Amino acid sequence: MRSSIQAPEDDASLNDFLSPLTRPVTEHGLLDLARRFAETYKQLAKTSTEHFLTTPVTILPTGKEKGKFLTIDVGGTNLRVGFIELLGENETEGVECQSLSQLPSKIRRSHEKSWNIEEHMKMDQAEDLFAWIGDCIAEVITGALDDASEKGTDEAPFGDELPLGITFSFPMTQTSMSEATLMPMGKGFAITSDLNLGKMLLAGYGRHITNRSTVNDDKRASNMPSNKKRKLPSLPRIRIAAITNDTVATFASLAYAVRSTSNSRVAMGLIVGTGTNATVPMELGYLHPEKVAELATPGRADMRKTVVINTEWTIRGTDKPLVDLDIKTKWDLELDRNSEAPGFQPFEYMTAGRYLGEIVRLVLFDLLSKDDSVKDIPHGLRKKNAISTRFLSTQVADGSSLESLSAELEKIIPSRSAFWTPQRCEVVRRVAQAVQQRSSALVAAAIVGLLGCVQDVQLHDARETDGVESNPSEEIIVAYTGGLASGYRSWLPDCQNWVDVLVRKGSATNASKRVVLKEAVDGGVIGAAVLAGMTEGTAGR
Repeated sequence: MRSSIQAPEDDASLNDFLSPLTRPVTEHGLLDLARRFAETYKQLAKTSTEHFLTTPVTILPTGKEKGKFLTIDVGGTNLRVGFIELLGENETEGVECQSLSQLPSKIRRSHEKSWNIEEHMKMDQAEDLFAWIGDCIAEVITGALDDASEKGTDEAPFGDELPLGITFSFPMTQTSMSEATLMPMGKGFAITSDLNLGKMLLAGYGRHITNRSTVNDDKRASNMPSNKKRKLPSLPRIRIAAITNDTVATFASLAYAVRSTSNSRVAMGLIVGTGTNATVPMELGYLHPEKVAELATPGRADMRKTVVINTEWTIRGTDKPLVDLDIKTKWDLELDRNSEAPGFQPFEYMTAGRYLGEIVRLVLFDLLSKDDSVKDIPHGLRKKNAISTRFLSTQVADGSSLESLSAELEKIIPSRSAFWTPQRCEVVRRVAQAVQQRSSALVAAAIVGLLGCVQDVQLHDARETDGVESNPSEEIIVAYTGGLASGYRSWLPDCQNWVDVLVRKGSATNASKRVVLKEAVDGGVIGAAVLAGMTEGTAGR
C-alpha cells in the first residue's frame, strides 16, 4: 500500500519525495558543482565550437557614447522596439549611476512598444517571423513620424537612414558587429540555423520603404482620422549598426551606466528569464584556435587580449557536472525527452523560466499518482505546460492564502470535485519552492564557476592558502536581467545568498571580494543602443 501525503508540514514522506530536488542544494554540493563547472567551462572554451563564442566586442563602453538609435530586442517571449538616445556623460556631469534604475539620466527613450511572440510564429517559416518583425519596426517608426508631423516638423526627423541596434536572444556567430549568422535557436523556436540575421531583418522591413504619397494608399493609416488629408514621408531606410545577443547587451548596458573604478567593475552579463545564458570577457589564450582566427586579428594575435564571450552555457556539454554528480532527476529527464529539442539545452531545462512550471507539474502529477488516497486527479494536470512559471510567480510564490491559491488552481486546472484543498495547495507550494530554490542554487554555482574559470574568483581548496589577504576590497558586478530573476519572489535573494557562500568558501583569497548581482533593467534594448553607439564612434561627440 502506497503512503498518503495529506499533511505535508508534518509528513517526512514529502521531504523524501522531493529530496532529488533538494539534495544538491547544500554548501558542499554546490561548491563541488561550481568547481566542476569552472573546469568544464575551461575545456569547452578551448575545445568546443558550440560554446564560448567570440563576439566582436573587445572593449567596454566609456559612458560617453551619444546618438539616437532605433533598437529591437527579440527574446524568447517578447519583441520590443523603440528609440534610445544616448546622452553620454556631458549631460549628466557629476552624476554617477550605480544601476540601470538610474540610467534614465543618461538616456532618453521614446516610442517603445512590446509584442508577445505567439507560439505559431516560433514554428513558422523564418520569412514569416522576420516579416512580422519588420511590420512591428514599421509601426514604431510610423508612430514617431506621425508624432513629428503633428508637432509641425516638415522633414523626416531621422533623415533618410536610421542606425539600428539589434539584440537577439539566441546563439549566433559573428565576425563583425553588424553581421550575424544564426545557430539553432531553442526556446521553442523551430527556425533553421545558418540564416543571415541582418539580411532577414532588412528584408522583413524592406517592403515598408515605399513613398506614402497619400494616406489613402496606406491601409494601416486609412482609419486614422487625423491622417486623412495630409501627405506623409516614406519610411526611412534602416542600417544595421550593431547586432548582439541578450547577455552581451545586458553586460554593455550596465557597463555604460556604472563607471568602473579601481575596486568595482562589471565582470559578467547574465540572463535568467525564458532562458538563461551568460557572457564574460576572456583572454584569447583561453579559446579554441578557430575562434581566435575568426576575430581576423592582423598578424599574430596577442593571447592576453580580451574579448567578450557568449558562453551559451546551457547547450549540451555544459551539463557534464550535473550528470557526474547525479543532479538530474527523473522529472528533468522526462521534460528533456518531451522538449522541442531533446538534449539541446539541458541546463536551461532545469533552471529557466520556460520550464520551471512544467517541472512542478511533472513532480505534482508523479506525487499525486502515487498517493492511494488521491482520487480523480484533474485531467488538466496531465497536459504538458498546464502550469506556467508565470502562474508560480504570481499565484504560488506570492504569499497569498491557501484558499486564494485553491481558487486560482481551479481556474487553470479545473476538477470535478473540490480537488484543490488547502492541504494540496500547500503541497503545490512546497514543490514550487523546491524547484525555484534549486534553480537559484544551480545558477549561483554556474555564476561562481564561470567567474572561477576566468580567474575573477578562486575556487581552489581554501586549506591550500595561508588566509593572509593584502588586496583591497573588490566589487565584482554581475549585470542581470530577465523575468525569472527580477520577478519571481525569492529567486534573486536565494541566488545572491548562494553566490556569497560559494565565493567565501571557494578560497581564502576571495576574502576581499564580493560578487554582486545588479539588475540591468531593459538591458536588451539599451545595450543594443550602447553597442550601436560604440560602433558608430559617437563617444564624446
